[in-house]
Amino acid sequence: MAGGHNTPSLEAINLTKKYGASFTALSNLNLKIEGAKCVGFLGPNGAGKTTTLKIFCDMIRASSGEAYLNGVEIRHDKKRALESCGVLIETPEIYPALTAREALSMFAEIKGIPKVERSKGVEDALVEVGMEEWINKKFGSFSRGMRQRINIAASLLGQPSILLLDEPTTGLDPRGMTEVREILKSIKEKKDRLIFMSSHLLNEIAEVCDEVAMIDRGKLLLYDTIENAVRLSSSSGIFEASFSRPIDYNLVASRLKSVDQVSLVERSSERDVRVRFSGGLETQEAVVSLLASMQIGLVSFKRSSGSALEELYLKLVSKGEGA
Repeated sequence: MAGGHNTPSLEAINLTKKYGASFTALSNLNLKIEGAKCVGFLGPNGAGKTTTLKIFCDMIRASSGEAYLNGVEIRHDKKRALESCGVLIETPEIYPALTAREALSMFAEIKGIPKVERSKGVEDALVEVGMEEWINKKFGSFSRGMRQRINIAASLLGQPSILLLDEPTTGLDPRGMTEVREILKSIKEKKDRLIFMSSHLLNEIAEVCDEVAMIDRGKLLLYDTIENAVRLSSSSGIFEASFSRPIDYNLVASRLKSVDQVSLVERSSERDVRVRFSGGLETQEAVVSLLASMQIGLVSFKRSSGSALEELYLKLVSKGEGA
């Protein structure tokens, strides 16, 4: 299988999981990911994301197909496949009376990390998640965001080359979500691990990941870079035009509506308007040219990656339903 010792890799070949005769959670999933990067596994709840991750760490067995981590098939040699893998799937319950050091030392022992290496391993993992100052504080005193950072630290013990994370920001408040995303970005920037993280949040995938694998009803819809995925959908849709000074909205709206394929112009603020259009890049060019020629201080014309991914995702899902 693909993936040398120094290049982390993950591969699913015809991976299928059926529950009884009537429900297929995963249908012939073929996905091959190589290299140190962050890949978002995107889909609505019930799409098959958690099923896939659980098969990869042998928490459940596939009905058919194969799952490889760093070239090792999980069912053929579970120990070797998982020795270079960190997992956060079902959030573990940690005793509130344990300190961060004690909890992580316990996880290190369970993972089989030699005793002489445990102390430094625990300290290094806490540094990676920005929790070193709380090493001797009790778990029960931590916010939910801090607890999740400890859980991520546990998955980093033993310096794994692959991280499997199932919806790592679920249940957190906005601050906790932001903290966890920043940690994932800093782990990714070291370029020494393959992070495969599921999410149903499009903006999260757009912000954190390099690539996206979209899944729905157990089937893979797309696997590509975030940049290409955004490009696939960015020929039409809703764009935001921003200006350096307040604009005459009625004038801008009337001029834009004269462009073929522009279907909506609405004010976002005194310096911003939203424009919806179809017709691809030609329409986009016409809209930008018109706004620039008006000389009213156009400074940007763009859409968020999240909205682009959302549009592409909905397009792919509706295609699948019609198939």
